[in-house]
Amino acid sequence: MVSVTPLPVRVATDADHGGRWTSLTAGGREWLWHRDEPRRPLVRPGDAFADAGGLEECVPTVRGLPDHGDAWSRSWRRAGDEDTVECPDFRLTRRLGERGNAVVADYTLTADPGYRFVWAAHALLDLSVAARISVAGPAPVRLYPDEGDRWVAGTWPTAGGVPLDRLGPDDGSAVGAVVQTSQVSVHDGTDTLHLSVEAEGQPVAVALWRNLGGFPEHAPYRSIGVEPMLGRVFDRAAAADGDTAVVPPGGRVAWRLTVTADRHL
Repeated sequence: MVSVTPLPVRVATDADHGGRWTSLTAGGREWLWHRDEPRRPLVRPGDAFADAGGLEECVPTVRGLPDHGDAWSRSWRRAGDEDTVECPDFRLTRRLGERGNAVVADYTLTADPGYRFVWAAHALLDLSVAARISVAGPAPVRLYPDEGDRWVAGTWPTAGGVPLDRLGPDDGSAVGAVVQTSQVSVHDGTDTLHLSVEAEGQPVAVALWRNLGGFPEHAPYRSIGVEPMLGRVFDRAAAADGDTAVVPPGGRVAWRLTVTADRHL
């Protein structure tokens, strides 16, 4: 008989460097993947993305300009239990904490009514080749087979002939996908990480970045992103109506990210 044990999830962040999540642990396991990137502590707004792993707050876009958004390259200000970052077109506030066994992040973005944006919790996870990803399907999928804006439609778990629920060994490929779902689970061995996003009146999705040694071209490495998001495109500049979050007349958008974990024995 299989028993499922909930695990307390714990988080650490770095407000000085983009509000980056530097650790996400459960049951003695570190879920966030990291890599040495000497540029990361030195970045300034407008710099190309410096991929050090962890979880980066990408807003108002993921791809496009600014590269991975405007918030990850700025210092955040901490006041009480809130972190705030001021960007040219918006203010983002995050209240992040441990509630029981869960980690819960409550976000508020303030901007002019009508402002369109994409947000992604750009989480790069430390996973084995046997790890698998599950969502409550079937769910519509947009597969991005390269770094451009072109996408191929599919239904979870497959798009364009690519099975997205399995990782496997390095094969020199790198693809992105956006799954129209609010919840995703990552299973690796006996451990499972669950991520969910809620946002009243806004489109939600989960982005996947499956880099099996295919990116970047000059020095490829393996990295796996599982990224709850607002919107359903990587680049807001390429978004159609309904593909981004939109600030309503009140001037603010609120949403919640919840992370839980369990172990199957």
